Amino acid sequence: MNKALVKNVIVTEKSTDMGKVGKYVFLVDRGTTANEAKKIVETEYSVKVVKLNVINTKPKKRIIGNRLGSKPGYKKVIMTLQKGQKLDILPQ
Repeated sequence: MNKALVKNVIVTEKSTDMGKVGKYVFLVDRGTTANEAKKIVETEYSVKVVKLNVINTKPKKRIIGNRLGSKPGYKKVIMTLQKGQKLDILPQ
């Protein structure tokens, strides 16, 4: 299993608030399956994931100057940890 499949933690105001109730948002590689992401996080942080939601965002077209460009799509997962467990990866 490759740790590079889970790229980093998404830190936004909403994801920080979700962290207080045991939900954490990770940016993952587009080819990563839900089970792979779950296993990586469980082994890396020694926690138990009880629920997993996957969100696939499609690429979007953007006009940059007078040219047509695109904003890349991404995949993120929201993991709910077992009650009482925490990750110290979000700013306080």
